[in-house]
Amino acid sequence: MHTTPLTAALVRGALDLERTAHGLLPHRLPARARAQCADPQLAMAESQPSGVRLVFRTRATTVELDTLPTKRIHVGAPPRPDGVYELLVDGRPAGSGRIAGGNTLAIDMSAGTAELRPGPVGTVRFSGLPGTAKVVEIWLPHNETTELVALRTDAPVAAVPHQGRKVWLHHGSSISHGSDAAGPTTTWPALAASLGGVELINLGLGGSALLDPFTARTLRDTPADLISVKLGINVVNADLMRRRAFGPAVHGFLDTIREGHPDTPLLVVSPILCPIHEDTPGPSLPDLSALSEGRLRFRAAGHPAETASGKLTLGVIREELARIVRERSARDPRLHHLDGRELYGEADFGELPLPDELHPDAAAHRRIGERFAALAFAPKGPFADGVG
Repeated sequence: MHTTPLTAALVRGALDLERTAHGLLPHRLPARARAQCADPQLAMAESQPSGVRLVFRTRATTVELDTLPTKRIHVGAPPRPDGVYELLVDGRPAGSGRIAGGNTLAIDMSAGTAELRPGPVGTVRFSGLPGTAKVVEIWLPHNETTELVALRTDAPVAAVPHQGRKVWLHHGSSISHGSDAAGPTTTWPALAASLGGVELINLGLGGSALLDPFTARTLRDTPADLISVKLGINVVNADLMRRRAFGPAVHGFLDTIREGHPDTPLLVVSPILCPIHEDTPGPSLPDLSALSEGRLRFRAAGHPAETASGKLTLGVIREELARIVRERSARDPRLHHLDGRELYGEADFGELPLPDELHPDAAAHRRIGERFAALAFAPKGPFADGVG
């Protein structure tokens, strides 16, 4: 077996690679951004490699990847399944696997604590591949921090130059991160990128789409041909700001992106339907009665009357985002708006309800991804003039 050094030349979708005691840790925010926020939720989310994949050319019939995953468990809730590694050969699905073991992050939502328990390195193995020259992609689990330890194959490996496909840079919440998607290639952004024929850089950050200036600067400084930002739900989840602050924060976020991408198609997407927060402000809190029954569910802890004092709901946020884009687009014709309910609305909730009241399941991810691709990459869609 050949052991190939893991380098940046083999990794797509990460903005930074950190050398660790075990190997290589992909990050989706650069070190400078990470240094500006000590929030453990953000640290966990940005190190979970949603959209990150190894890409190489080889004649190998067997591929082995050693990693050290960090898995989340919620105390009192059913265990989460191990993260999925998905293999593509020349762009087509060719297998999947999981790695048991690894580190465990035990999160006690009722106590607000987390404990990291160390574990061993594991291996995912793919065999029976065709012995012809081919492009192999290994998509890493979208919801597990994954340190890359070793890559072994039964034939040499070579890096694959970028093929000239347009790069789509997307930022959003845990829904964009992947939440309860079936695997890394079927999070809604990954599916939409595949349908649109573009290269994805996914900055969906679970719990952390909070209009942070360091995230805006990351979007500003990352080369891209298409950009989208899906904003709102985390601001409500965290009860982070009031209406007075939200509008200027959105303007500042967009201003920063435009400093680096003055003419790039930029799509602002408002939240998908989430009934608990349509007219009720946050914060979002775990439903302890459900947790006591072994189910993870969330509830809105605000009260509708609080909107009078400026607290935010999804309805208010959609109004604000539509207004901001309408006003700015008069002088910025490549700025576009999409109401998130076109991706997942009332009829969809009736058919595919949110299992924990916040996050879409695997079937809903597929629907959202297909609809986004149909809307954004359509001949007259917001991304049409950026895709050649």
